[in-house]
Amino acid sequence: MNKILLLFICLVSLPCFSQDWRTDFEKSKTIATQENKTIILVFQGSDWCAPCIKLDKEIWNTEEFQIYAKEHFVMLQADFPKRKKNALAEKQQEHNDKLAERYNTNGYFPYVVVLDSDGKMLGSTGYKKTTPSEYIKLLESFNK
Repeated sequence: MNKILLLFICLVSLPCFSQDWRTDFEKSKTIATQENKTIILVFQGSDWCAPCIKLDKEIWNTEEFQIYAKEHFVMLQADFPKRKKNALAEKQQEHNDKLAERYNTNGYFPYVVVLDSDGKMLGSTGYKKTTPSEYIKLLESFNK
């Protein structure tokens, strides 16, 4: 009985700590303006890029980062999967391609771009072997 209760609690609380990824740039800018937040645009290859997967596991999926991000960031994802089974809808792929043309001309993965609510680039970084709190400090350092 205790195991069932514990499993239920874990499943119910899981959505509370999932990252709220956006995929639409214009909507992200609107939210950032309305809520006075910074946009964190993440270029990733979710099914092939090892550093992208590490960044996801070590930073984005941590409770510490997710709690902070919910209050301070609009998280925008531009994914570039390679496996056919993970292919994006054509419209989403075109959207991501346009974002890459504007913000990731060198094709780096992962590439994390910090933007203001107008879409002006404030700074950029990539994968770093660090703690969530140090990564937050790095992202915030571009916002000054």
